[in-house]
Amino acid sequence: MIASDGPREACGLFGLFGDPEAVLKTYYGLFALQHRGQESAGIASVVEGEILRHRGMGTVPNVFRRGMLDPLKSDRAIGHTRYSTTGSSAIANAQPLVANTRMGGYAVAHNGNLVNAPALRERFEQAGSIFQTTADSEVILHLLAQAGGTSDPVERVVEACHELRGAYSLLVLTPSAMIGVRDPQGLRPLWLGKTAEGAYAFSSETPAMDLTRIEPLREVEAGTAVVVDADGVRTLRYADPEPAHCMFEHVYFARPDGVCYGDSVEQVRIELGRVLAREQPAEADLVIAIPDSGNAAAMGYSRESGIPFGHGFIRNHYVGRSFMQPSQESRALVADLKLNVIRWAVEGKRVVVVDDSVVRGTTARNRCRYLREAGAKEVHLRVSCPPIRFPCFYGVDFQSKGELIASELSLEAIAERLGVDSLGYLSVEGMLSTVSGPPGNYCTACWSGDYPVPIPEGLGKKSCGELPAPVR
Repeated sequence: MIASDGPREACGLFGLFGDPEAVLKTYYGLFALQHRGQESAGIASVVEGEILRHRGMGTVPNVFRRGMLDPLKSDRAIGHTRYSTTGSSAIANAQPLVANTRMGGYAVAHNGNLVNAPALRERFEQAGSIFQTTADSEVILHLLAQAGGTSDPVERVVEACHELRGAYSLLVLTPSAMIGVRDPQGLRPLWLGKTAEGAYAFSSETPAMDLTRIEPLREVEAGTAVVVDADGVRTLRYADPEPAHCMFEHVYFARPDGVCYGDSVEQVRIELGRVLAREQPAEADLVIAIPDSGNAAAMGYSRESGIPFGHGFIRNHYVGRSFMQPSQESRALVADLKLNVIRWAVEGKRVVVVDDSVVRGTTARNRCRYLREAGAKEVHLRVSCPPIRFPCFYGVDFQSKGELIASELSLEAIAERLGVDSLGYLSVEGMLSTVSGPPGNYCTACWSGDYPVPIPEGLGKKSCGELPAPVR
């Protein structure tokens, strides 16, 4: 995947209701979602009517060591993996978040970013509420616990969603039910599945269901809450859908063996490469990828251009995703450990390097420099998405606009800074031509600046899912 200057995205969700091995299968499901977050992991379950939880810092196997799942054993559980950002690596922010309220207990796992979280937090603090985390997700617990309204937990979840703005795929666990929720734009993915024995599951991505032998049924529709309880499954529409699916899931985040927004991720990435080759051709001897998320696009570029595909880098699979390290220094170190050039493959050749995105440009510059040091005659960088010019407020941790290399520099200036012989990006139109939905059904805000959910005035770009500690 992209190294130190790459994008970051918050969180993987998995939940299972009605299976005696729900906790163990949730544990395995989180393994399949580990790519979505390596800072922390957690599982919450219902034991004798009480919500119990175990969470910790690090990857799934580090958090859940031998015997730690035993106290959680239950037929219903939700799990969460979380990514790392500078200043946010704290156990208090690890999910699921749990609260016992006068309306009952709730566990909440959240993927996305709430653009109105600062306003909601201020409202609750003005009323005397005390917050335990810096995560935007905590405002959801406060909405569920606030005075007034119905005593039915499902209805309270729906009422809370009416006040949320931004990106949120949610799993909410109560002693009697599990609720999967997707925002009206469907910005972040969420699937519903079913086991052969009749238990129901939720997951951010289908590979987690494949691993646990669960049949994916459908994606949770935008603007709906899917409720699973002892009576079965039912769907409540709480808002009209206004689809704006995050296209970056297809470009980078989602596992290639999954289905996202109705399309095979691998097939979309191959087509991204094909369209890229038509839009940005190059005369070269070899096409290589920045592994792993650039692999499929590079294959597509090779097939369309007729230039042979080869491996120019070897990835160390025992090194974690470098952009998820807690500091720039550690990210840079991991980036250097991750990839090594295969000298004999590139020496004396004109090379097309396919990457999925360029954010700050630091990593792309280093990779291209390594190719030259290994003897590549020419280096032509091709990027399977458009230039990233705007920050994301919906769950992808692109930094402030000034830190995005394409926000200030021309194509020629970027090529010069990266030290490449030529540089070509995919167009927005070309990118959207690779998916089956109408172009208007996808969020392109980081490329176009067209934000489907209005951004409150004065909202600065924070680390995804993070709020600043209040100043007193």
